[in-house]
Amino acid sequence: MDDLIKALQIFRKYGNRYNPIQCGHDVMMIAYLSPDIVSQEDKDALDKLGFFISEEYGEPMFCSFRFGSA
Repeated sequence: MDDLIKALQIFRKYGNRYNPIQCGHDVMMIAYLSPDIVSQEDKDALDKLGFFISEEYGEPMFCSFRFGSA
């Protein structure tokens, strides 16, 4: 749980939108946050915390198989 909280704190630096998280088919997606605005340092930290950038669900977004489940 600590890694998830750390990741969410990083995401919060780039916006504080209502309902930013979507889950489905064992993947957690951070919606409405363009990876383009996230610093490389934070992208590296998020990668270590289990988040990667994917375009599989439309627009590029951060996803994690580590925390998502449906």
